[in-house]
Amino acid sequence: MDIASWNVNSVKARLPVVTKWLDEAKPDIVCIQEIKTVDEGFPLEAFEERGYNVAVHGQKSYNGVALLSKYPFEEVITRLPGDEDDEQARYIEAVISTDNGPVRFASIYLPNGNPVDDGNGPKYMYKLAWMERLYAHAQHLLTYEEPLILAGDYNVIPTDSDVFDASLWAGDALIRPKTRAAFRKLLYLGLTSAYEQLDGRPHQYTFWDYQGGAWPKNQGIRIDHLLLSAQAADHIKSVRIDDHVRDWERPSDHVPIIGTFDF
Repeated sequence: MDIASWNVNSVKARLPVVTKWLDEAKPDIVCIQEIKTVDEGFPLEAFEERGYNVAVHGQKSYNGVALLSKYPFEEVITRLPGDEDDEQARYIEAVISTDNGPVRFASIYLPNGNPVDDGNGPKYMYKLAWMERLYAHAQHLLTYEEPLILAGDYNVIPTDSDVFDASLWAGDALIRPKTRAAFRKLLYLGLTSAYEQLDGRPHQYTFWDYQGGAWPKNQGIRIDHLLLSAQAADHIKSVRIDDHVRDWERPSDHVPIIGTFDF
């Protein structure tokens, strides 16, 4: 089973790229971020005709997450618990059944957090609060003792080897010490980074900015992650980053990351 994560940066604008990749890679499950549309505007037909069940948690013009699955959904949860007043569409979770039992997975679009305003800006404080809510929810989900994949655009550069030049990003919300500490805290729950477990090479990226020739210069960052419970980590066989997609016409600034599991 191939489970992928991809920030598509507008599902409508990138639909030709997304469907081309689906036809090429044929993933079983895709966790999509930044769809930038309300639920009613999501192009369901393009995915349903490819055999996918679709679950959407959208928002007009901004954010938005979705799940594609070749397996029927048995449970779908939208919204990250912990703040009933949070109206940003950044989290969707689902459960499917396999021959080996249930598998739970989520599509996550973690807040960017910039500008940080000396670490006290409202957007950065929202990012840290959101990460604390994710920590609490992940802690709860791990009590189920089932395969769990928390996939998405975390807007976190975990180490200096995950960016082309860390000095140029100093002070950015994606690399600040509090951001990295919150990410490590999540991992210390017992989650495993699929990339770190099965690849781990430095300077392999999932995002290249549209500006400044970042893609041809390979000036990227790795901010898209598959985090796995122990029960999921036991079943992962390989991980890859489909960076060739960034070279296609009108691409997203992110590329897919895919884990292959033996569920």
